[in-house]
Amino acid sequence: MTDLKLVIFDVDGTLVDSQGLIVASMTAAFEQIGMTAPSRDAIKSIVGLSLEEGMAVLVPEVDAGEHIRLAEAYRRAYFEQREARGSVATSPFYDGAREVLDLLRADDWTLLAIATGKSKRGVDKLIEGHGLEGYFASAQCSDFHPSKPHPSMIHAALRETGVDSANAVMVGDTTFDMDMAKAAGVKAIGVSWGYHDVAELNADVIINSFAELPAAIQNLLGD
Repeated sequence: MTDLKLVIFDVDGTLVDSQGLIVASMTAAFEQIGMTAPSRDAIKSIVGLSLEEGMAVLVPEVDAGEHIRLAEAYRRAYFEQREARGSVATSPFYDGAREVLDLLRADDWTLLAIATGKSKRGVDKLIEGHGLEGYFASAQCSDFHPSKPHPSMIHAALRETGVDSANAVMVGDTTFDMDMAKAAGVKAIGVSWGYHDVAELNADVIINSFAELPAAIQNLLGD
């Protein structure tokens, strides 16, 4: 048992706004395969799922092989655009995100983690691009886990940090994040600026700005 707290962050739609990059990459992927691209709202609805799971939701009428082809085309398009423009331009921080990360990181009793549907390559590039090396005690991604809302990523983060589930909180913008938190037995903080409708989030608390996050964590986990 430890007195450490663990704050687990989703990435896309929570820490960074990569909506433009995601939509452009998804549109390019569908065009490469010769299929009609989904709407922006449909694309936003699957952010947080692993790519193959997301493709299955977007085009359930095609087989698993096509879902894999679409996922691979998306990865290529995403990589090309990110390399051309950089992480800061294609996935900028939401207002106040970096300041709150710095604040939480400075607390000796708080550890930070990531749980994201992004690939390890994507996570590594984002951390490098934003200068976040050393910020996260655990970084869980889709390469090594079942898709959200399966609790595997949170369970792994808890194991790696040695923090009890009662002292951990998940911060995210989608129903997948909130359901994952509930399945793992940790508290859930929903953000209002992300990709899913706030009314659909089954969160313990909703915050409307990063400035509200430290107090929300303290209220849920205590001193």
